[in-house]
Amino acid sequence: MDYELDDDPTRVDREVVWEWLSTEAYWGRWRSRTDIEAQLDGAWRVVGAYRRDTGALVGFARAVSDGVGFAYLADVFVLAEHRGHGLGKELMRVMIDDGPGRDFRWVLFTGDAHGLYRGFGFTEPDATAMVRPARVG
Repeated sequence: MDYELDDDPTRVDREVVWEWLSTEAYWGRWRSRTDIEAQLDGAWRVVGAYRRDTGALVGFARAVSDGVGFAYLADVFVLAEHRGHGLGKELMRVMIDDGPGRDFRWVLFTGDAHGLYRGFGFTEPDATAMVRPARVG
């Protein structure tokens, strides 16, 4: 199957993003549809992976940034039936290496795919990083 990647936010199929994030994303299934829509509307950049033959969205990544030197990577996914084609790497390449934030300090929170992210320079935080966890309850 042939794929293309695009950072046009108007092309993103929000229904596919909502469906995946609300059922598969261990990191944020608590978000409402309104929350997801607000995050998409406020994103600094989004990148989608699309089937060339149908134009269907099969992978996605979102970033929030100050536009100058810092970006937060979020909601990276590839639909299960399209994994194994290098789309995760391509999403990362387009988002980080080929985009306007290639020289930024990037951060993300993830419990999986560490090998993928290490390939793009992500490492465990050092003594200069502090995180305030979300409040529960």
